[in-house]
Amino acid sequence: AMKRIVNGQALEAKAPTLAELLTELGYEGGWYATALNSAFVPAPERAATQLSEGDRVEILTPRQGG
Repeated sequence: AMKRIVNGQALEAKAPTLAELLTELGYEGGWYATALNSAFVPAPERAATQLSEGDRVEILTPRQGG
């Protein structure tokens, strides 16, 4: 497993790509935005986005209510 920072939390994950990391962490559906090392990653590109040791991943979910 590689060490990554996800939403500010250090964790170890085996996933080699951003799409697989989301699956490994239990994110389902497309109701969120993702960024890798502060760069926005569109949903269609997640499967081709390779992750490396120490990468910073942000997973942003829309807020409910108003």
